[in-house]
This record gives sequence, structure tokens and C-alpha cells, in this order.
Amino acid sequence: MRTYHHLSLEEREKLFARKESRESLREIARRLGRSHSSLSRELKRHTKYGKNYLPCIADRRSTIWADRQRYRAPLKCPLVFLYLRKHLRKPYYWSPEQIAARLSIDYPEYSFNDETIYRYIYSQRSKTRGMKLWQHLTFHRKRRMKKHGRKVKAVRLPTALPIEMRPEAANTRCEAGHWETDNVGTVTTDKTGISATVERKSRVMRIRKLKDQKSQTKRKALVIQLKHENQTLRKTMTIDRGSENSQHEKFTKQTMMPVYACNSYHSWEKGSIENGIGRLKKFVPKKQSVDNLTQKDLTRIENIMNNTPRKCLGYLTPNEMLERILANPRT
Repeated sequence: MRTYHHLSLEEREKLFARKESRESLREIARRLGRSHSSLSRELKRHTKYGKNYLPCIADRRSTIWADRQRYRAPLKCPLVFLYLRKHLRKPYYWSPEQIAARLSIDYPEYSFNDETIYRYIYSQRSKTRGMKLWQHLTFHRKRRMKKHGRKVKAVRLPTALPIEMRPEAANTRCEAGHWETDNVGTVTTDKTGISATVERKSRVMRIRKLKDQKSQTKRKALVIQLKHENQTLRKTMTIDRGSENSQHEKFTKQTMMPVYACNSYHSWEKGSIENGIGRLKKFVPKKQSVDNLTQKDLTRIENIMNNTPRKCLGYLTPNEMLERILANPRT
């Protein structure tokens, strides 16, 4: 039985050369030992839309087509692939871990782990046929994150006091005057920034415009802010280990307030300011530039936030709570 073989690059080059010398297709086919209909299809296939026939391009294109035709169902067999696709999508929305575990129960003869599924979902577009299966995952991330998370870099601000040493009165919020501060995340192209500071007991927010992201600017903004606060409200400051806080020692000298730094990538350890910044995002969305915002705009936002009732304060506003504290510091 005679089997068909695709044209080789050498045969395509001979076809091109003899065609240029105006030989007929039947004569060329006889010399190459091919059917003239095969050569005719070859020329039509690669000269569509007015293109000229070029052997190297035709050979490259035919290789790509052959690879596509040889595409097999991924993940061992069609049954496994269809099982994955069905349960990953609506209405199931199973996680890869659930799919991998359940497959071995429903079909004991097949098995794979969830890592295989993740590799397939985030594989090349040609393998997933452009189905964008990552859209059906819980967090809908277009790019896969590292399996074990990001690596923690060397600890910055080694001279800052660790948050474990912060007074218990600050941790339990039984005493006013303990602050937390952080810079608000803005668009990367912004030249200016925003500093947000919150008092842990009253939840009073202070929002200041920064002309740049330098540590010196951050320190000056905090010092000016605290000069306007009551003396009884200047006890401690809690920061993260970002570079904008590198002048914490100068800050302590100017205000006599010890500075405590939370551990790297433990933003929850300064939860008051993180919560406050989350509320601030209602007024300053994450993807909005802050270069056009003035201190007057931020003061208006600050007043709105400090006059909003809070459940954690028994539905008092932060300003009302602060007034009570100043009127009776022992409360």
C-alpha cells in the first residue's frame, strides 16, 4: 500500500525553480515522482491572496499546520480533559485541588495532581486553545504567582524597635496616643504621594499630601502633624519597614516618640492604618493619580472620615471619641 509523504524543502525548491523556468506541472511532477494534482494543491495553498510562492515560507507554514493537526487532548486523554473543563467552569467552580482529588474517585484508572492542572491552565495559548481557563479560578489571576509565595528580603530598618516590644496599652487600645502610619499606594507614575496616620484608640485619621516619596518628606509631614496634636496624644508610632520610614531615628529625636516597626510582609500587625487606608480608597481609588489632589481636598476627605459613625466606637464618630478622650484622659 502506497503512503503519502509531504513535500520536503528540497522538493519545494525544485518545484519553485522549474516553475520559474516555465515548465508544466505535469512535467515537473514526472521529474519529482509526484502527482501533478499534489503540486497544484501545493501552489494554491501557499499563493492565496496574491502571495508569491516561496519554498522556505511554504515549508515553515506546512510544519506549523502539521503540528496543529497532531494536537492531542491534553491531560492524558479527552475524558480527563473534559472532566477538568466541566468542573472548573460554571456552575461547579471547583478548585484544581478538588478536581484532582475527585477524579481518582470517579475514575480510579486515572489520576493527576493539582500542580499538573495549574501548569496546564497557565501554559502557552497554543496548548489551551485560547480558552482562558484562569478566569475560572478563585482569584482570576492572568499570570500565575509563585507556588510558595514571594521570598522575604533582608529586614530593613534594623535599628527600629520590633513591634513585639510595643506597650500593651497600645495593643489593647486602652490608652490614647499610639499612632500607626503608612503611605497610600498610588499610580507608579505619580511624583507626589499621600501619608495617612491613625490614632489607634479613637480611630482619628490624619491625611497629608507629600510632595515626593522621599523619607525626609515623610518625616517632616509626621512631625508637623504631631505638633498640632495634644501633648497627651504623643506616645508611640508604628510603621512598616518601607524605605520611606528610614528616618525614624530623627523622628524620635524630634518628637520623643519611640517608633515600632512591624515584621516584613506582616501588614496586618498595623491593622488600624490598613483599615483606614481601605476606607480612604472609597475617595481615592487605587488607579487614580493623586498628583492633582491638593491638601485642601485631602482635608475635606479627612473631615468626612472622622465624622463618620464607627461600629467599633459604639457608633460614635472618631472626632466625638477623641473629644471624650481629651475631656477625660482616663476613659
